[in-house]
Amino acid sequence: MTPFLKPDFIRPVAIGAAIFAALAFLPSLVDSYYMSLAISVVSFAVLATAWSMFSGPTRYISLATVVFFGIGAYTVAVLGEVMAFPLVLLCAGLAGTVVALLVGFSTLRLAGVYFVIFTFGLTELVRQVVSWYEVNVTREMGRYVFLDITQNDIYWQLLALFAVLLLTGFVLGRSRLGFALRIIGEDETVAKHCGIDVTRVKVALFVLSALFMTLTGAIIAPRWTYIDPVIAFNPMLSFQVVIMALLGGPRRLLGPLLGVIPLTLLFEVLTASFPNHFSILLGCVFMVIVYLLPGGVVGLYEKYRAPKKRTLSTDTETTRKSGEKTA
Repeated sequence: MTPFLKPDFIRPVAIGAAIFAALAFLPSLVDSYYMSLAISVVSFAVLATAWSMFSGPTRYISLATVVFFGIGAYTVAVLGEVMAFPLVLLCAGLAGTVVALLVGFSTLRLAGVYFVIFTFGLTELVRQVVSWYEVNVTREMGRYVFLDITQNDIYWQLLALFAVLLLTGFVLGRSRLGFALRIIGEDETVAKHCGIDVTRVKVALFVLSALFMTLTGAIIAPRWTYIDPVIAFNPMLSFQVVIMALLGGPRRLLGPLLGVIPLTLLFEVLTASFPNHFSILLGCVFMVIVYLLPGGVVGLYEKYRAPKKRTLSTDTETTRKSGEKTA
């Protein structure tokens, strides 16, 4: 029997499909405010899960999320009125893939703080290049986006993208590529001695992660009527995604979702109540999460669950030995 026909694969996929089918009816049940909130939750869920797909197993902290998100959004701003929207999404995906390949092959040999600094600097570099192009070539800063795409359409597209992302991550975790990534995350030297092409594996997953981020930016772009480099390439987005993923737990497929939902609601409150102090409060939230929950909610759960498992297995073994002695 192939792995995709086994019950432990079919059952979670069927449950997930039922949940997403139910979520598809949300627009008919809520008003525009909650619909807007749902779009924020789903978009952050895609970004945080895509980030964790690469950074979770490899333990590389990437701050380039907004680079690919911005590429997707700006592609829609440039091509949205001259091409059909599906073709625009295809162009955005291709652009994000090409940039991810260039970045991956040139930087994934770096590690630790050097990779973090590079990805953060890449965000500013791309933003400045786009700003220079707009000012010196097009002679205008920013673009208007007028597409016949409703809020409900954006929600359904993001929901479908999230479903594809979860299915991809689920299959990836059971594949040889996923196993290779876990070995790389534990020790790259051991991975190389096992015959794993470390650079190629990391680049492949980095590109896959970037593709989902790019498509998220492209899908959500019609939500705005105006896009400029400052909006599309706002580095704050990268930090928000990292915080959400770390709170939930980046080492598990559904872990980031546990951070996305509460933090999206919290950011909504902070933005409305303290608009001038949002960055400071975001930094405080980041420090609290890193200090109190270094492994995220999932890590905390597994930490307290492990001793109970050991105790149960010890009691079982003791009972078995006692039975053998009695016999």
